Amino acid sequence: MSKLLLALLTGLLLAGCSPARRLSHDLRTLPTYTDHSLGVAVYDPIRKKALIQHNADIPFTPASNTKLFSFYAGLLGISESLPALRYVVRQDSLIFWGTGNPLLLHPDLPDTSALAFLRSRPEQLFFSADNYSGPRFGPGWAWDDYNDDYSAELVSLPLYGNVVRFNKQGISPAAFRDSVRVLEAGSKQTGVHRAEFANTFTVPGTGVTSKQDVPFRWSPELAARLLSDTLHRPVGLVSSPVPADAQLLRGLSTDSLYKRMLYVSDNQFAEQVLFMLSAERRADKIDPTQARRWVADSVLRYPITKAKWVDGSGLSRYNLFTPNILIDLLGRIDARIPRQRLFALLPAAGRSGTLRSMGTSQQPYVYAKSGSMSAVYNLSGYILTQRGKTLYFSIMHNNFTQPVSEMRQRTTDLLRQIHERF
Repeated sequence: MSKLLLALLTGLLLAGCSPARRLSHDLRTLPTYTDHSLGVAVYDPIRKKALIQHNADIPFTPASNTKLFSFYAGLLGISESLPALRYVVRQDSLIFWGTGNPLLLHPDLPDTSALAFLRSRPEQLFFSADNYSGPRFGPGWAWDDYNDDYSAELVSLPLYGNVVRFNKQGISPAAFRDSVRVLEAGSKQTGVHRAEFANTFTVPGTGVTSKQDVPFRWSPELAARLLSDTLHRPVGLVSSPVPADAQLLRGLSTDSLYKRMLYVSDNQFAEQVLFMLSAERRADKIDPTQARRWVADSVLRYPITKAKWVDGSGLSRYNLFTPNILIDLLGRIDARIPRQRLFALLPAAGRSGTLRSMGTSQQPYVYAKSGSMSAVYNLSGYILTQRGKTLYFSIMHNNFTQPVSEMRQRTTDLLRQIHERF
């Protein structure tokens, strides 16, 4: 049988096939899909039927698709308003502890609840960092990313997003101005650099030409000093465990944090969700690893051979999930909150967040979370079809040499076919 005849017969057979079979055939045969590692799962929740299964049980590096797990963890265990501080009054002193809430003095999404509370108190203020003793970075994070804004340190009481913001208008927080050295003209350095283990910064001789956030080295002493500067009153430092009678102060609504976390793929917010989940579950100690294990082992219970969840943001390449595990998670999230609220929190293709540049029709039909790093691009979420269905999907690209933008376009094209054919 000639190749031409075989191709014609294959075409005739596919013409009579369902959209799912035709797309599944394309995923197995077209170079667009076969020149790298690709996993695709599409699921119809009404019919409870898997429509496409292409390498759907093979683990992939999820990158920021991991944030969907942090989002679900928050939905499970954090109240409708975020925990801001724990505190106790002892005679003329007020001692407070962080809960991992990242919004105190945050440059883009500040929550003034804790500041207003501390300003209003007549007692002497003391901060204790004794409720968290874990590492400043997640497992598997790149050690040389310390200067990049997506690698802010993990702590019990983040301040200013744990970054110093440099722009043409100046430096914030102002407390770091004396820690900046301007290099001589002609220096080859581009951008602001921080010393690896100290809060000393160097700026090119040409100055700061655009906004840059550089993580600072956090310490209890620095946190107390920054708060003192902001409150214009002394904040002392003590070493004290959280007592059983400590009170919990709450702040902004959870959705304000979730929306930014999912829209701009904020790594710090995703990591600190696990801190706050731990603070909700246990008053005396913050242990994000234990909080994550509670969700993974007690709630999700995925086979260890198909899932590995090690951080909240997806910065670590140790994370591993299959497309079908993402489909299961999407179903759990969908069952947890109304779709109107859910779709308002997720980026909409062609409209908002990390999916703003994804070309779709005028009316968005994809609400999803992307995840990318070197040789990784994934997208998992919900797609509305022309026949009025809402399907779950997970498309995971790994081990490619093309630019991420190429994989983003291939994903867009595949989703358009799903939207039109189903």
